[in-house]
Amino acid sequence: MADQSSSSSSDPTETHHHDQTLIPALSNDVALQCLARIPRFHHPLLSLVSKSWRSALQSPLFHATRLALNTTQSFLFLNLRLFNPKDSSFSFKWYSLQPCTLDPQITLIPRILIPMNSSPCHLIGASFVSIGRHLYVIGGSVNDIPSPNMWVFDCLTNKWEMGPKMRVGREFAASGVINGKIYVLGGCVVDNWARSINWAEMFDPVTGSWRAIPSPIEVREKWMHASAVVGGRIYAMADRSGVIFDPELGEWSSVSTELDMGWRGRAAVVDEVLYCYDYLGKIRGFDVGENEWKELKGVDKHLPKFLCGATMANVGGRLFVVWEGKGKGKANIEVLCAEILVRKNESGELWGSIVWSDVIILIPKGSSIVHCLDVHL
Repeated sequence: MADQSSSSSSDPTETHHHDQTLIPALSNDVALQCLARIPRFHHPLLSLVSKSWRSALQSPLFHATRLALNTTQSFLFLNLRLFNPKDSSFSFKWYSLQPCTLDPQITLIPRILIPMNSSPCHLIGASFVSIGRHLYVIGGSVNDIPSPNMWVFDCLTNKWEMGPKMRVGREFAASGVINGKIYVLGGCVVDNWARSINWAEMFDPVTGSWRAIPSPIEVREKWMHASAVVGGRIYAMADRSGVIFDPELGEWSSVSTELDMGWRGRAAVVDEVLYCYDYLGKIRGFDVGENEWKELKGVDKHLPKFLCGATMANVGGRLFVVWEGKGKGKANIEVLCAEILVRKNESGELWGSIVWSDVIILIPKGSSIVHCLDVHL
């Protein structure tokens, strides 16, 4: 798979909008620079102006222009496992959380969930990462059989495609992105030579290829339940302790006892501090430099106890938390989201302030939150 963030002169979409004038009296190159400065929230309206505008807004060149101008924005993408009470079936659906207004005078900016095209893969235990405008769904199982497949969603064009397959099938693997490359650890049964040497793999989007990462024999029996990237290293938590992999040095090490004892649930990293919630439902941050867990102060009175279904993501340098709320009638449950501005004070304490918090969607009872992450568009 070629670099999906780069533009291609043979792209029919780009050829189409270059054949037509985007803005009268301006060259298309200049017009594209003007359009690239408009916040993404307005893009659905811009796409209605003309076919050439819609084509331009969906082109890789337009995204590359926004990257060059540093006008891309971070958006929360949320994956839900939805229950259908009519036939007791499940389906997976992705949504993008976007603001309803960009008015800086409004303190609590309302958000709306925009549904994405349905995923062609309905996998249990898949891993998720994002690079630029692309979202990657890695592995997972179908009928209890781990899959080597990787699906790629282009959040700009709203389209799915099959990516290069891994060397082995995986489910509930650890994953992370470092320097534009995807690293995947574990999630496979080490019962033969091929699976053993491919316990860890790296995917390069530029070359479109997977390669095995050498790993110590003693880590290959571990099953992962959480992972995060901190300081250019992948931290992967297992049923019995966890491991750290440093791609730059090619070195493996064990996580500290302090981190192992406190990491519960899905986590997010903001300013090199790993946040998750503890047994009491409080959000805590692990300071890797100090090897210490600290309570996130200032948010307890405004947020419930995150004991079930909560997941987190770093979106534009802020901590987003998504969780399942109370039932809404007999048929639905609420899904809520909070945006938290986190900081470390001069004493090293972690403090947070709620930017906004609200219900973002109602889902059928029996549904659940799978994952959330940030995508740059």
